[in-house]
Amino acid sequence: MVVLGLDPGIATVGFGLIDIKDTVPTAIRYGVIKTSAGLPLSARLAAIYEDVNSLIRQFKPDVVTVEELFFNTNLKTGISVAHGRGVLLLAAYENGIPVHEYTPLQVKQSVVGYGRADKKQVMEMVKRLLKLEKIPRPDDAADALAIALCHARAATSLLYKEWSKNECSTT
Repeated sequence: MVVLGLDPGIATVGFGLIDIKDTVPTAIRYGVIKTSAGLPLSARLAAIYEDVNSLIRQFKPDVVTVEELFFNTNLKTGISVAHGRGVLLLAAYENGIPVHEYTPLQVKQSVVGYGRADKKQVMEMVKRLLKLEKIPRPDDAADALAIALCHARAATSLLYKEWSKNECSTT
């Protein structure tokens, strides 16, 4: 199963592609999509949409995972990130790829084992779990890999398999 993890944003969108074979995750590719602050919002969203579509066409992921929004003080930043997140969801939908969303707490719990882990702990565990030589940079790429790993752990768990079987048999 190939998972595309996305860390939403406007200036920078992190992406991380992993392949899961027999519950073992392997990094395929990771990085960021950047947009220029001088561009209008609509142009930035179009650029993100095109780049995500390009990743989807090239790597053909089985599932897309996106971090749910969390913002506590800067509403303006939260709204622009929400715009970017919407474009990511649209790209997955239009390509017929299922989307799974995880909260930051769920990602940290899954990757580190502690829902209040700090960014440094998450990045170190991403490196270890994917057997990488160094911590993925920039941070947004490491976050996207963590989101993909969160889904990998959920999707390969016995509980998830049982739930999926039951969900599929009722539709």
